[in-house]
Amino acid sequence: MAHRNTLPGPAGGTSPTRRPVRVLAPAAALLLGSALLSACGGSSDSDGLTSVTVGSNGNIFDMPLKLADSAGYFKKQGLKVKFVTTTASTGTSALQSGSVQFLNNSPTGFTSALAKKVPEVAIAVSGLGNPLGLVVSKKFAAAHKLTAETPAAQVAQALSDSKGGVSSANTKAEAGLFLKANGVDPGKVKWVTLPSASADKAALSSGQIDWFITSEPIPLQVQNEGDGIVVADPKKAPMWAAAQAGYGEVVVATKSYLSGHAGAAKKFVAAVQEANNYLATHQSDPTVMDVARKVQQGVPDEVLRSSVALVEWPKSGSMDAAGWNKTLAFVNSLGALPKGAEVSSENWTNKYLPAGGQS
Repeated sequence: MAHRNTLPGPAGGTSPTRRPVRVLAPAAALLLGSALLSACGGSSDSDGLTSVTVGSNGNIFDMPLKLADSAGYFKKQGLKVKFVTTTASTGTSALQSGSVQFLNNSPTGFTSALAKKVPEVAIAVSGLGNPLGLVVSKKFAAAHKLTAETPAAQVAQALSDSKGGVSSANTKAEAGLFLKANGVDPGKVKWVTLPSASADKAALSSGQIDWFITSEPIPLQVQNEGDGIVVADPKKAPMWAAAQAGYGEVVVATKSYLSGHAGAAKKFVAAVQEANNYLATHQSDPTVMDVARKVQQGVPDEVLRSSVALVEWPKSGSMDAAGWNKTLAFVNSLGALPKGAEVSSENWTNKYLPAGGQS
């Protein structure tokens, strides 16, 4: 944004009335600069860094953003990042209101916003696949001779006529994909709907349900505590992995923000991509584990290592039409979107990625 100021007075010569204006000009310029930064939705601190706010979900997909902050990648790009915890129901509204400039969002949340004609754009992939875990109680595992190594088809057959806990429509649908792929009708399961993943865990411990499915690290934590066994994950259930499910998380911004802050967007995704590059090759590194402990507080290290390994961290944040078609097909298979929802080339871009990071 640029503004031109003109001062009244005759051409040539010096008017006495202009002297006070010249004295006040430096202070006025400072005030004007501050006002312009505020009006444009950004701010520059005394240390020269540009402050931006990002909405994150508090799950394992926050790893590249938190690593970029902890390792100084954002600072190297000239950014100071503030994190705000958002949910599936609050993320889009926070982005629209300008209370966050960037949102680490699931494809379901992003495509749902697009279906409502919200002018958002995906500017980078920050994670691939779905790090889900299906955990059965120890009693159920013993009765059906299930272990972590039991083949997927045998696990699915054991779940027929069982009591399965779910805390969202998505996780129920994801469990259904696993069952159908292995020849079991999801309609034969006695589904128990619970308010949260923590409630799933409590219901398993009390014997109200035989198993539940949710994102890691909760299933692995249940196993670590000796209360259950994880019998399915993306390695055993390829329909949850990136090769079939596509993108797991994307960085999103509004069109209006991007139109005036292309530089900040480029710096932001460059830092996230650098963090993803590190995650892809240093998953058990002390720096990564330190960040993981902050993202998922109170979770044992061995559980964190396994959970981080279940996400495919992209070395490049680039996207393509084939990737979005795959992702949209997966999300649609969950029944999570209005009929006819789509992602067009106007809804995503690679132009903010660093050189070499575009497809």
